[in-house]
Amino acid sequence: MGRLTRAAAGAALAAGGAALYLRVYRPWQTRWGASDAEVTRFLPGDEIVGRPTWNATRAVTVAATPAQIWPFLVQIGWGRAGWYGYDRVDNGGRPSTWEILPEWQGLEIGKEFPMSPVTFMVCVDFRENEWMLWRGKDADADALSRRGVSSGTWLWYLDPVDETHTRLITRMRDRYRWRSPYIAVQLAVDAFDFPFMRKVLLGIKARAEAWAVRQAGDHGQDL
Repeated sequence: MGRLTRAAAGAALAAGGAALYLRVYRPWQTRWGASDAEVTRFLPGDEIVGRPTWNATRAVTVAATPAQIWPFLVQIGWGRAGWYGYDRVDNGGRPSTWEILPEWQGLEIGKEFPMSPVTFMVCVDFRENEWMLWRGKDADADALSRRGVSSGTWLWYLDPVDETHTRLITRMRDRYRWRSPYIAVQLAVDAFDFPFMRKVLLGIKARAEAWAVRQAGDHGQDL
């Protein structure tokens, strides 16, 4: 096979892979676990990033109440409780906790949530036991001068199903800046964010459900 033929074959293969990703994998992974109603539902923070290039809504049903899930959300982060995901990669090798850590339960506007040792997002609004909204750029000018952060939004939303079940919904929205030197990072997140987010959601689910069972057991012993 000549050099030009190999180049043409490689280009065709790359184009086919890109088409498969954009038409099949990306639409599926950006709404993993979420219903049509959840994907189209207007949620807190949606107005911040209009016409997003990256708009991912994922969800999972948790056999726990919002109040039982909330503590695991507010303590999340690198160097805190962990990400409940791939600890060797996203928490410096430290195991994510299965406990509720009192030292990380405080939440206020401006609270930083570390994504890594050098990046983070900032809580810009929240409603206790209901939702928490993070943002990067323009959220905290002083923080931006110290470390780089994403310019998009990340919402954690708790939607009760019944007395013992909750839908945990996460939504990430961002607009790609094609001339930015960080566009490669944004595209990498686009392609590889899903395995991380799926693991995080399932990690929160497992911990909150274990906590709910423990609380139910403690309550039964008190009767």
